[in-house]
Amino acid sequence: MKNAFFHIISLGFKEIIGLWRDPLLVFLIIYSFSASVYLGAQAEPDAIDHAAIAIVDEDHSALTKRIGDAFFPPLFRVPEKLEIDEIDDALDAGRYTFVIVFPPNFQERVLANHKPQVQINVDATRMSQAFTGNGYIQEIISDEVDNFVRALHPDVPDFSADIITRNRYNPNLVKAWEGSMNQMANNVAMLALILTGAALIRERERGTLEHLLVTPANAFEIMVSKVWSMSLVVFVATFFSLTIVIRQCLHVPLAGSVGLFMAGTAINLFAMTSLGIFLSCFARDMPQLGILMILVLMPMQILAGGSTSQSQMPIVVRIIMQFAPTTHYVEICRSIIFRGAGIPQVAAVFGKLFLLGCGFFFIALRRFRKTVSS
Repeated sequence: MKNAFFHIISLGFKEIIGLWRDPLLVFLIIYSFSASVYLGAQAEPDAIDHAAIAIVDEDHSALTKRIGDAFFPPLFRVPEKLEIDEIDDALDAGRYTFVIVFPPNFQERVLANHKPQVQINVDATRMSQAFTGNGYIQEIISDEVDNFVRALHPDVPDFSADIITRNRYNPNLVKAWEGSMNQMANNVAMLALILTGAALIRERERGTLEHLLVTPANAFEIMVSKVWSMSLVVFVATFFSLTIVIRQCLHVPLAGSVGLFMAGTAINLFAMTSLGIFLSCFARDMPQLGILMILVLMPMQILAGGSTSQSQMPIVVRIIMQFAPTTHYVEICRSIIFRGAGIPQVAAVFGKLFLLGCGFFFIALRRFRKTVSS
């Protein structure tokens, strides 16, 4: 037992040293858990963040000033003032995404119930911001006009219903929060597969796998050493990404326990690295391993429920995806990081993920033994 533990630890450190000597994989790890997470969060579609806006005010009334003050960060920048003849040049130069034009006598016509029109000029080359921002602008103008009229004429009966929406966990619907977590979860799965698969393929291509087989270490010890060493590398990178990139740089609040989340990450890495060993047993070289990982990893990431809710998927897909570790890991990310879930809420998910990991591990071990014996 003592010798087996020594073999596992020694071979694991050998894998970490071998990884450190591969600059391409080191760069991939650093990029995946830093710039990739940050850029993935900032590139979320339909997001409005400090959109450039200008106002042409030909009325100069209290109402138009009130509407202008309603546009403020983080959705919009502080509006700048323009003249009517400067609109085309400003939009052509790309200085603004939105230019709002208030016509003369706008407030007077509103109070007279003449329903004046407001012109909104949109730079539609920024398509996602243009589509979403246009809806925000219309809603802001409508609300400010309505509140202004009610303040001046409180005796006018209002038979409309006020709908109050409160968003839990993400009150401002900041898509960078979800985008960063999805990107990190995808990178954890990708790196866990790539590193363990590459570790075994590297041994086979260099001819050192045969050298290991003539040592006192058996197939079980060799496999466990690759699982724990590559899991440790991804584990440390995930902790860095969560605490530095997501919490400090992207300012995503972590509602739950970081320790509990990292425990779920460790179980997920156990499952994913075992799956990586299993896939590498079917590949003769790195190109074949890359093709296998594309066929396995892409469906796992797309159908895990991070970008699209699984409730919208066919029942057959939902049943199949229960056997994918990424499905349960995405659920762990959302439950702990956003909802602040504790051990009672995530215990069942932890159990399912651990059972999956054990299943993948023993299947991979059986295949690995057959591979090395042949």
